[in-house]
Amino acid sequence: MKLEVNGTAMAVDAPGDMPLLWVLRDFLHLTGTKYGCGIAQCGACTVHLDGEPVRSCVTPLAMAAGRKVTTIEGLSAAGDHPVQQAWTELDVVQCGYCQSGQIMSAAALLAAKARPTDADIDAALSGNLCRCGTYQRVRAAVHRAAELAAKAGDA
Repeated sequence: MKLEVNGTAMAVDAPGDMPLLWVLRDFLHLTGTKYGCGIAQCGACTVHLDGEPVRSCVTPLAMAAGRKVTTIEGLSAAGDHPVQQAWTELDVVQCGYCQSGQIMSAAALLAAKARPTDADIDAALSGNLCRCGTYQRVRAAVHRAAELAAKAGDA
């Protein structure tokens, strides 16, 4: 199967029904995308498929064929995406397991809506579970990321 992962075209020799998560982790060694539940309920495995957030644990490789896949490793080469900056600035992470999925969902939200409301954030990230309960810090970080992105746009 041919796909583009983090801006690099590649071919993967794997069955079309294999979940994208396992292709990313086991074949491509991109381990930032996490396995959480395996049934698309926790959001730990969130990646972007042509810019849209998807749960890679239930997305078959065949669905990604010929499309652009972005993982947490590909969000920004230097880790300086506004969402990543805000996450660090506001010290969002506690245990960290869910954070790559949270960040990918937040980045997709901000790509679609530059100034999200609390309700927008809650809706966009409602499928991302955090065992540590960092939801208030996540919301604050999304607002901060929106500010950082706006400043970067003004520069």
